[in-house]
Amino acid sequence: QVQLVESGGGLVQAGGSLRLSCAASGRTLSSYSMGWFRQAPGKEREFVAVIRWSGGSTYYADSVKGRFTISRDNAKLTVYLQMNSLKPEDKGVYYCAASPRWSYYSVDLASPDWYDYWGQGTQVTVSS
Repeated sequence: QVQLVESGGGLVQAGGSLRLSCAASGRTLSSYSMGWFRQAPGKEREFVAVIRWSGGSTYYADSVKGRFTISRDNAKLTVYLQMNSLKPEDKGVYYCAASPRWSYYSVDLASPDWYDYWGQGTQVTVSS
């Protein structure tokens, strides 16, 4: 079992920045994929970014590429999502997710079904 706890959400003006954190516990994460998803009211959960714990390979949704950066801290067992140049359409509940495997196919990494563990989510609101 892996427990995930997100933090760092809040209200920010368009163009601003936020950094989300996802603290993991429960077991070693060396083989894991760690992803961020978001969900706006009335919409499906949407892939944002993923990082391979071992090696640090990353993959981003086109909508956030160049604005968001995913990273991890091995010592703290924490994954971060640095969000810059935020837009009103970035608003939603952001979820951290973990999968005990990595895939070289983006369609896998971008699917919520790929992930076995989820955090409770943190709200991000971007005002225009």
